[in-house]
Amino acid sequence: MFSQRKTMKYTGGCSAEFDRLKSEIATAEAVVIGAGAGLSTAAGFTYSGERFEKYFSDFEKKYGFHDMYSGGFFPFETPEEMWAYWSRYIYINRYTDVDNGTYKRLFDIVKNKNYFVITTNVDHQFQKAGFDKARLFYTQGDYGLFQCSVPCHQATYDNEDIIKDMIEFQEVMKIPTELIPKCPKCGKPMTMNLRSDNKFVEDDGWHAAAKRYSHFLQEYDGQHVLFLELGVGYNTPVIIKYPFWKMTQQNPKAVYACLNFGEAFAPDEIAAQSICINGDISDILAFISH
Repeated sequence: MFSQRKTMKYTGGCSAEFDRLKSEIATAEAVVIGAGAGLSTAAGFTYSGERFEKYFSDFEKKYGFHDMYSGGFFPFETPEEMWAYWSRYIYINRYTDVDNGTYKRLFDIVKNKNYFVITTNVDHQFQKAGFDKARLFYTQGDYGLFQCSVPCHQATYDNEDIIKDMIEFQEVMKIPTELIPKCPKCGKPMTMNLRSDNKFVEDDGWHAAAKRYSHFLQEYDGQHVLFLELGVGYNTPVIIKYPFWKMTQQNPKAVYACLNFGEAFAPDEIAAQSICINGDISDILAFISH
């Protein structure tokens, strides 16, 4: 068990923590990036406010929810309406270019390092920014993939073409019935490949990525590793945060860096090995990239 947390506050560009982080990135033998929703938020992928109103004002007016996330759990009246909502949701968060440069800046910082990325984000932004697909592990799925809702088999399917058709042909908050996706094996409805229950499909690609991540950690076990955590909250801490703490504690040469807006902290047990910077991740990456 880890004890009380310590926090270091971001107070501006003169902070010694920035210099420590730059030094660790430069000297680490490997960088393991753990990315959560806060990184995509910093990159411009906001799920409420102006962006939500731009694309979903009709749904907001009819049903009264005020952010994309809430709409994702709403019991819509028909499949046609549900897919009208989700096609917009997927299209703007997966197939349009929103990134304000945050992901590309991160890639420029680590592109010449031995790096690996584990992320709970499902918006495909790492690959768009140039990260090597073989060094990415998307643990929670991908907006760009469908799976059988049963599921009757462990496979996923690219959805770009059908999502774009849904966008093009929807009217009055509904898609044409013939565009409702069905499983090619059993004929049951398809759903998004997003982890929400025990029906989530971990396909061959998922398992291959999990093995590559495990092998990467084994390869650099006991060496100077920087565990760089970006925007990870407490929805699923057992995927990134807790393992990063544990691996840092077990390796005296390891360093844990936590960049987060208002939630940058580390346990006392690894305080001497930690760099915690509170602030906008986009601004922090811009500063350390110079």
